[in-house]
Amino acid sequence: MTILEKIIANKIKEVAELKKYVTLKDLEKSRHFPLQPVSLSESLSDRERSGIIAEFKRMSPSKGIINSGVNVQDVTTGYSREGASGLSVLTDKKFFGGSVDDLLLVRDHNSIPILRKDFIIDEFQVVESKAAGADVILLIAAALKKSEVSRFASLSRSLGMEVILEVHSASELEAINEHIDIIGVNNRDLKTFNTDINLSVEMVDMIPGEFCKISESGILLPSTVKYLRQNGYDGFLIGELFMASNDPVASFSDFVREISCDYA
Repeated sequence: MTILEKIIANKIKEVAELKKYVTLKDLEKSRHFPLQPVSLSESLSDRERSGIIAEFKRMSPSKGIINSGVNVQDVTTGYSREGASGLSVLTDKKFFGGSVDDLLLVRDHNSIPILRKDFIIDEFQVVESKAAGADVILLIAAALKKSEVSRFASLSRSLGMEVILEVHSASELEAINEHIDIIGVNNRDLKTFNTDINLSVEMVDMIPGEFCKISESGILLPSTVKYLRQNGYDGFLIGELFMASNDPVASFSDFVREISCDYA
């Protein structure tokens, strides 16, 4: 069983258990549910900001504990202050050490777009994302049927949230539908967790021109952001690089300063 298969198997059990004591009506009563989502695709086009979706991630299946000693509020507000175009919050508990409570806290203290980063396999999670204050959800092509991508994306858009379709191969682009806003190329293979930044460059011309494009995972150098920009990418999802430092906000701020001269 691959890592992705283990994650999905656990997620199915987790969501089934949650649905036993939380209903859709409960979610719709959330104080965040009426909020108007903020557009991530528009934020990524704002040249006053960095183009970086800065991720808060405590751990991962491949790296184990990355940083368990920092405060999600302090880090994300710092990212926002220092020029992040968006925030990504891992909400998977077992494999990434996150929670929906993290997302709620981040929403309470930030006004820039927030991506709920999780393994969405049920409509319930889409509504839960809106109730927790997410502006964007991630749908992973490798984890879903084409019909599921369409169904979940349609629901998300009906709730005002944007949708990132994450792909890792040309064949997964077949899951694109009219409800998708952003295509994210994950340079990390979720089956092996091996990373190759060149995948983004190889796939960029395969992505229809009308979509906002982001590159995810394995971005470690400011020069890589410049390289990916030159090859047509609008945004860059980066988490581990910053989170692995003692001061994620300072690490992010230094990185942004190094890329800013190329983004003027």
